[in-house]
Parts: sequence; C-alpha cells; structure tokens
Amino acid sequence: MKQEIPNNNNTSNSPLRVGGFKIPIQIRFTDIDVLGHVNSAVYLTYFELARVSYFDQLKHDLKIDWATMSFVVAKVEMNYIQQVLLEDKIFVSVWVSRMGTKSYDMTCSITRDNNGVETEVAKGLAIIVCFNFKINQSVAIPEAWKPIMMK
Repeated sequence: MKQEIPNNNNTSNSPLRVGGFKIPIQIRFTDIDVLGHVNSAVYLTYFELARVSYFDQLKHDLKIDWATMSFVVAKVEMNYIQQVLLEDKIFVSVWVSRMGTKSYDMTCSITRDNNGVETEVAKGLAIIVCFNFKINQSVAIPEAWKPIMMK
C-alpha cells in the first residue's frame, strides 16, 4: 500500500505552517554533486539530523533507555520538489504525523529561505518502529511517550 506524504498546506510563497521541530542546515561543499546541487541522498541525512535533534530536545521528558528500547527506521521516502544549491539557506522541520500502536510516521519538510519567504524544496516521510533490543522485536510505544512526541 502506497502511503502519501502529508501535505503541510504550504504553497511556494507562503510561510511553512507545521508543528514539531525546525533546525537550520549548513550545506557543506561535500553535499554538492557534479551537477552543482545538493545530491539527492544528502536530503535523507538532513532529515536524520532533524529527527535526532527532535529527540534530543525530548530526551528529558521521554526518559528513553536507548540501549534497551528505542526506535528504528523501517521505511523512509523523499519527494524532491526543487534543487538546492551550496549558497542556499535551508531548514528542516519534522513532526509526528501519525501515531500508531508500535510505530509512528515522522514527516519532514525541507525549505529554502529567500529573504524571509520559505519555499518547500523537498518533503519526506519515515515510518519508525518502537523496538526492544533485549528481546529483539517490535513493541508497543509506551502510552506516556505519545503525548510528548505529538507536541
């Protein structure tokens, strides 16, 4: 079953309107490919940076023992809308767009800032599963974590 990446109701000339967490991204020279734009695989790294930063801000509220029970990425996809160049100023926003019993969806939006006007250049979706490493299987997301993650 194909899953659609949630639309954040953003048009190319309107500000980004989503919940969740937003970080700036420093584009590195090594992110650029022979065509002069950010390589498509690098967008997934930007998504990962925002996802890790998101959990870093929640770590005191969630109190996760990462060695025992944590989250693993089961699927990730990215839709590319516009190219990104070395000199662009970009941001990544992430938010939980669906909460299930054992998994949740995290959506990301990568935007370019051009003099205060944000344009979405890519959007992605990750399906992330709660996993217990001691028993080596997926487990239910603790109910206490859900409202914190949905902020």
